[in-house]
Amino acid sequence: MGEGGSARVLVTGGSGFVGSHLVKRLLERGYRVHATVRGTADAAKVRPLRDMQEAHPGQLSLFEADLLTKGSFGEAMTGCRVVFHVASPFRMPEKIKDGRRDMVDPALLGTRNVLAAVERTPTVERLVLTSTVGAIFGDYADVPAMDGGVLSERYFNTTSTVENNPYHYAKTVAERAAWEAEAAQDRWRMVAVNPGLILGPSLTPTSESGSLFLLEELFKGYFFYGAPDFSFTTVDVREVADAHIAAAENPDAKGRYILADRTVTSFHEMSRIIRTRHPRDPRLPRTALPHWPVRVLGPAFGLTQDYIRKHLGIRFRVDNSRSVSELGITYRPIEQTVLDHYEAWRSHRAAK
Repeated sequence: MGEGGSARVLVTGGSGFVGSHLVKRLLERGYRVHATVRGTADAAKVRPLRDMQEAHPGQLSLFEADLLTKGSFGEAMTGCRVVFHVASPFRMPEKIKDGRRDMVDPALLGTRNVLAAVERTPTVERLVLTSTVGAIFGDYADVPAMDGGVLSERYFNTTSTVENNPYHYAKTVAERAAWEAEAAQDRWRMVAVNPGLILGPSLTPTSESGSLFLLEELFKGYFFYGAPDFSFTTVDVREVADAHIAAAENPDAKGRYILADRTVTSFHEMSRIIRTRHPRDPRLPRTALPHWPVRVLGPAFGLTQDYIRKHLGIRFRVDNSRSVSELGITYRPIEQTVLDHYEAWRSHRAAK
């Protein structure tokens, strides 16, 4: 499948952080896009997509679909050659009451519902699944055991469970289910993209995306007394959108692609980047916290000792070479991503 040329494609979760960027890029490339949203009545959430409809007349159609409702993707998928399955629940650990109900069921059942629709839609040639690096490792402590201590696509997360890290577990079982469905037939091919923590400017003012929530805690000043030594694999949302399109357009794209910078970035480094442009923001930490207060106080902030032990102070390198050589991704500097993320966050807050 080459350049758009009015081919029809489906994006699930079109109003989300990644989905809205992907829809925008696809429209700019001339695709006819079907996008699913949970509800078209939520004006604030759907407004960016409505604006895109006006900017690209006749190119974007919106459909209501729910991950947990059987058959709800059939209409939206009709006539589509590519399905980008982006929609998935993401919540921070402290927001999860029941791991299976809140995370695993929506991720797995949602993916199964989309797969069932793919099976019933003869036009579909390719499924691009938005997975996560969390389907490769469960905890940071898993990575040093990998070949050379480097994160690569060869591994599947085997340490997460419903009780311990339900988000990573949910994404792992969903990705595995999709690979099994692909292996059972030969009409459509699947490619998985496995991004790290996705940062960058949000097109939508309200997002339940955990990545945005996590940085909001930093921006609002929860860590003003010092940044705990937690690091993240990071990637810009614009690179994630480009990678989805390359995974669809490149006939040789196959398997899984890590989307992340080669080095991890800590809270303290993010704060230092923002302070280069906002030096007087009192909420941003100026120092890195030693490990001991995090171990002592962590549980009060919803971090278990187990989580702290498996993440605090752990850094590793990432092998992103497949995304560079096969998908043509050029990673922009983390400084630009973090600053764009922060500026967008500030302007959305000011508009409220």
